[in-house]
Amino acid sequence: GISVIMGPNGAGKSLLLRLMHGLIAPSAGEIRWADTPMNSQMRRRQAMVFQKPVLLRRTAAANITHALGLRGIVRSERRSRAYQALQLAGLERHAFTPARVLSGGEQQRLCLARALSLDPEVLFLDEPTASLDPASTLAIERLLLEAQHRSIKVIVVTHDVGQARRLAQDVIFLHHGRLIEHQSAQRFFMEPESDVARAFIASGLVL
Repeated sequence: GISVIMGPNGAGKSLLLRLMHGLIAPSAGEIRWADTPMNSQMRRRQAMVFQKPVLLRRTAAANITHALGLRGIVRSERRSRAYQALQLAGLERHAFTPARVLSGGEQQRLCLARALSLDPEVLFLDEPTASLDPASTLAIERLLLEAQHRSIKVIVVTHDVGQARRLAQDVIFLHHGRLIEHQSAQRFFMEPESDVARAFIASGLVL
């Protein structure tokens, strides 16, 4: 399913994502998955897409094959998996295009294709469509729904209430670094329990 993390600026959404992915260590307590403390093997079963595309100075295909190599995928499999991922993202005609000359929307789709090529159990995304046009946003959302169809757990941070309504099965709402609500999407949008959540849904702005 798709879980959406929402909240105003400074709520701690991106920080929570980085903690869950093991990019930073908690100052107290620990991160646990299925009652097991976070470790390097668990992190290898995850993938993350950032708000700003992070790409190598290589072709689109090479960005994916490089990531597959780092995950230990044998060379004979890398090319076919990369092409399948590019095809899924509608980027197969750009396989040999330098990644950094692609449009912003294409670059973000490439980042998502690269993440999906790793066949993760959990996929984290931090505001993946924040600076994209509506068509590119729709393309990203379709890929997230495809990931869900593949039984990948998707956890996405977004400010976009409309996007959350379209995608979320459940919503995690943060405010000032605290978990305020965790509800099914239907209940969160119909009957939010907190004043700050109601204000956010109404305007997207909470001080």
